[in-house]
Amino acid sequence: MAKGVHGSSRALGAVLVVAALASAATGCSESAEPDRGAPAPAPAAGQQARAREQGAAGALTAYVEKVREQRAARVLAARKWGLAKPPLEAPAPPAVKPKITTRKGFETRGEGLPPVFTTVPTKQKIVFLTIDDGSEKDPELLRMMKELRIPYSAFLSDYVVKDDYGYFARMQKSQDAGVSLHNHTLNHRYLPGLSYKQQKREICGMQDVIEKRFGTRPALFRPPYGNYNEDTLRAAKTCGVKAVPLWAAEAFPDRMEWREWDRDLHPGDIVLTHFRGKEDWKGSMPDMIRRVMNVITAKGYAVAKLEDYV
Repeated sequence: MAKGVHGSSRALGAVLVVAALASAATGCSESAEPDRGAPAPAPAAGQQARAREQGAAGALTAYVEKVREQRAARVLAARKWGLAKPPLEAPAPPAVKPKITTRKGFETRGEGLPPVFTTVPTKQKIVFLTIDDGSEKDPELLRMMKELRIPYSAFLSDYVVKDDYGYFARMQKSQDAGVSLHNHTLNHRYLPGLSYKQQKREICGMQDVIEKRFGTRPALFRPPYGNYNEDTLRAAKTCGVKAVPLWAAEAFPDRMEWREWDRDLHPGDIVLTHFRGKEDWKGSMPDMIRRVMNVITAKGYAVAKLEDYV
């Protein structure tokens, strides 16, 4: 009887040892390979801060390197295109656009009409380059402006652009920030000599052309020769025009012409030139860009994008 009891006890002890070993093995297995569905423990606060610092430092380094590469490319482009100095970099545009009002002496009796101005209110040493009509379609201009990274705005007339809308579609997409295409009427007529209805057709008709061909309805309009009356502004407003930029200086391949008495540039001035070639003036469009950029840079100004301010 006692022998049977001792045998049973030994058997029970063996079972308990095996069970304990199995339990320990299971516990080790679970601690070595945790449940894959459970969330990973969060990194310590110090690790998070270091990760953020490393990410910010990496982004800053990448930005600085990008700016350095862009400046180096601009220096090379300036040499290639024969500029005296590389164009200056424009500052970042304002978070809020300045309020534009009609220049004194350019008013009409109408109220609530698009403002007419020659200079954008700013204290920054920037000017704005605009090109009118669309007669000359020089592919070298597109390459030059892209490589030099000079922003500009085009004011188009349908009678001279309709033979090659594709050129201006390429222009529109030729720069990372885009080139804006605006309204200079259908046929470049002297608007004050037309009736309100005729003016509206000239302006609204060009709005329709630009929207159909290039996908946007312009907010800016420049009347041919800079001439307008109250009917012009009323018609422009009904067509969706928000502002009427004129100009403070005009650029040619061989000279500059000035509106202001001091024959100089001022912060926010709008510079006008035209799509013209050697048949019309003393040089090509790249010649004109060389002339105007040498003047702008020598006077300590950068060219900014008009649409960032208006």
